[in-house]
Amino acid sequence: MNNAGIGGGGGPWQNYDRWQRLIEVNLWGVINGIQTFAPAMIEQGKPGAIINTGSKQGITTPPGDTAYNVSKAGVKVLTEAVAHELRNVDRCRITAHLLIPGFTFTGITGRADKPTDAWSAEQVVDFMIDAMGNGDFYILCPDNAVTRQMDEKRVQWAAEDLIKNRPALSRWHPDYKDAFQRFMTEEHK
Repeated sequence: MNNAGIGGGGGPWQNYDRWQRLIEVNLWGVINGIQTFAPAMIEQGKPGAIINTGSKQGITTPPGDTAYNVSKAGVKVLTEAVAHELRNVDRCRITAHLLIPGFTFTGITGRADKPTDAWSAEQVVDFMIDAMGNGDFYILCPDNAVTRQMDEKRVQWAAEDLIKNRPALSRWHPDYKDAFQRFMTEEHK
């Protein structure tokens, strides 16, 4: 399980050194884990799993910590490629999974007490184990404030920015605020 992560990298042209450190930990940590362990895991011929911890921020990329979003988007792309490659290795018994936690109370939250909206790390692990048992690649975890349906709609909106040629990150664009709110309250189709 490649689960290292730090935040606080900054915006697109801020904190160059912090960007490097964040990418080194969040993305290169996963790359190093895969390159170090995957070949030996495959060679053993036994069942196993590679689980990489991504983030919803690597999918919907909200404004704020661009460096973090970039690192977690990279983890998503890398994990998708690993899953594809593993499926094409003859007699491979290793699977890959992208863990996408919701708001989870860990050291990265920077708080002493668990926020009401957050899940505990144990809740995330229980959810992950159940999802892996179902054969899920994308393990999209809810939390105490965000449901699976809300996550799906946010991901869909982000993808439709490209499809509909809306402004980048239109969810946070003032001209699209009302449309996004309507979209979120519509029944799931």
